[in-house]
Amino acid sequence: MMSIATTTALEVPRRIRAWVRAREAGTVVLAAVVGAVAGLVITVMGGVVTSLHELLFQLAPGERLSAAKAVSPIAAVLVPSIGGLLFGLANLSLRRFGTERLIDPIEANAVRGGRMSFRGSMIVALQTVWSSGVGASVGLEAGYTQAASGIGSWFGRVFHLRRSDLRLMVGCGAAGAIAGAFSAPFGGAFYAFELIMGGYTASALVPIGIAALNGFLVARIFSPLPLGIYADAMGPVSGRDLVIASVLGLIAALIGVAIMRGVALCEQLLGRIKLWPPLRPALGGLAVGAMATVTPQVMSSGHGALHLSGMMDQPLQAIALVFLLKAVASVLSLGSGFRGGLFFASLLLGALCGKLFAAGANLALPSLMLDANVYAIIGMGALSASIIGGPLTMTFIALESTGDFWLATAVMIAVIISTQITREIFGYSFATWRFHLRGETIRSAADVGWIRDLTVGRMMRPDFHTVQRDTTIEAFRTQFALGSTGQVIAIDPDGHYAGMVIVPEAHGLDTGLERPVEAILHHRETVLLPSMNVREAASAFDRAEAESLAVVDSAVDRQVIGLLSEAHTLRRYAEESEMRRRELLGER
Repeated sequence: MMSIATTTALEVPRRIRAWVRAREAGTVVLAAVVGAVAGLVITVMGGVVTSLHELLFQLAPGERLSAAKAVSPIAAVLVPSIGGLLFGLANLSLRRFGTERLIDPIEANAVRGGRMSFRGSMIVALQTVWSSGVGASVGLEAGYTQAASGIGSWFGRVFHLRRSDLRLMVGCGAAGAIAGAFSAPFGGAFYAFELIMGGYTASALVPIGIAALNGFLVARIFSPLPLGIYADAMGPVSGRDLVIASVLGLIAALIGVAIMRGVALCEQLLGRIKLWPPLRPALGGLAVGAMATVTPQVMSSGHGALHLSGMMDQPLQAIALVFLLKAVASVLSLGSGFRGGLFFASLLLGALCGKLFAAGANLALPSLMLDANVYAIIGMGALSASIIGGPLTMTFIALESTGDFWLATAVMIAVIISTQITREIFGYSFATWRFHLRGETIRSAADVGWIRDLTVGRMMRPDFHTVQRDTTIEAFRTQFALGSTGQVIAIDPDGHYAGMVIVPEAHGLDTGLERPVEAILHHRETVLLPSMNVREAASAFDRAEAESLAVVDSAVDRQVIGLLSEAHTLRRYAEESEMRRRELLGER
């Protein structure tokens, strides 16, 4: 696979680059442009998906697929299955032609300093558009943020921005995309802070805020159809609702974990049966299509179904059926390989869950008289927070959708409970769970790339002393005088690592000087590899209680290539940490 692109053909004049790099105002202007472009991105992508739905499913102009009362059974079955087959064949071709591994914004900001492949981001966007366009139960938000963040990263590289500012441009792209998609500037901004940047900093507030606002404004000007969340009029929220919301938050967390595990289980099962890769999305599309003959609400991202005024009027049995089928369709779509996310699906499922929760509570305790619309919004935020992992994002989306402060407070309580329970019993959001399945250890977008870059191979000393392990202690003391060095690496006749000799210890012996130094070796099994990062090295020093350790080429050959001390490791870690701290504080 190819590596992520690090250069760009376009060069901005040096004077302009210097102005942008030297002044915060320059960064703000660039963020505003990235946010506006993000608004255009979601407009184009949403329009293409709508056109595909109208063409492939014979919908009326402007009609949402997931809001349609019925679709042709033939189209419902054939379009997702054939579309899935074509999607799988296209993916197979991309792999054969050696395209680079696709990096999402969270991973880019966590370990790559904000560097994303522009081409790879466009591929993800097209894959998401096609997946949703043929009816797979996936959300467009993954494509929105991928394309917009990829464009933000491209802008940053064109202007040769510093690592921290490049990460900021990635966040600006995501902020503009989510703000435009949900008509929620605050929600978009906090999506960037919580999920893409990995934390809030005062220096990032203005650029992220401007990008979110511009994304919202541009999307509202050009978007052919509104994407925001709509809800019926709701009753007042009282103190008891704040308590009951916590129960709904617990239920939402359990459902969210089940859905995330379901996607991984589906992937594993399809992998075990060794089905030809292009047939996997075809099979998933066939299953989704079969469910769509029962209710079209299972198809695509669920924008239409999120118009709660229509969904909430249906009988409870119908709502329960849509909830179950939509959850299964989302699991099968993503598990079979379609490209997309769970953001929109989790919003719809959460709203349905809240409606069912309110109905169940009213049946059990009629005196409660819970407002179904209120709990639909609470459930929407709680389940989305469990799966997506942005508690403040979900709270602000609810606030901006309803304008009800007390309802937003109830949502925050449910979101806090849902997020904490999910962290306790699962430990991941959907994005970071996918990283975990791939073998990554990323838990958030917090910048840990510099830790990976600061490796043992970069820190070690290539000059070191060695001695054969069968050398006598007396001969060793003659060769290495007290004070000449602290440790000497012992090797066998083939040059393999055998252990460490502590020079003061060897000089402190009064008897047994005829013995080989092998008798006093330390850390025989503990070595460092050049690929280890600074944290792994520090942990090795701590476990071995060693001042210095040998660096070997591999765990198998154990040929010594360097020496690293604990003091130097901790000093380099402290220096890099301070440098990143200053970058976060906006020191230029």
